[in-house]
Amino acid sequence: MPMIIVNPKLIAKSFSAVTIYPFIILKYSHLKQDDVLLNHERIHLQQQKELLWLAFFIWYGIEFFIKLIYYRQSSKAYRNISFEREAYRNEADLAYIQKRKLFSFLKYL
Repeated sequence: MPMIIVNPKLIAKSFSAVTIYPFIILKYSHLKQDDVLLNHERIHLQQQKELLWLAFFIWYGIEFFIKLIYYRQSSKAYRNISFEREAYRNEADLAYIQKRKLFSFLKYL
């Protein structure tokens, strides 16, 4: 079970949550009740564990900059990062974590 922290100062304006293994950091305490958001962040926890944390953030950053060059818009670049595509596509499936295969984000490249 991840450790959930509520701290609005740690979250950028446009985000509700950030995951840095083993923590899910929420902007507001009422978000603890948002099962879809928490599932999205738990998917990121799995991705980070698979890539041993540091590699996840390196890959995430590189992929973001490649997508930023391609889309020329930061919001589109963000939404098209493979990690985000997997998380957004499966966030409403609350059983996804249990059936998710290793390195599933690769399908979203």
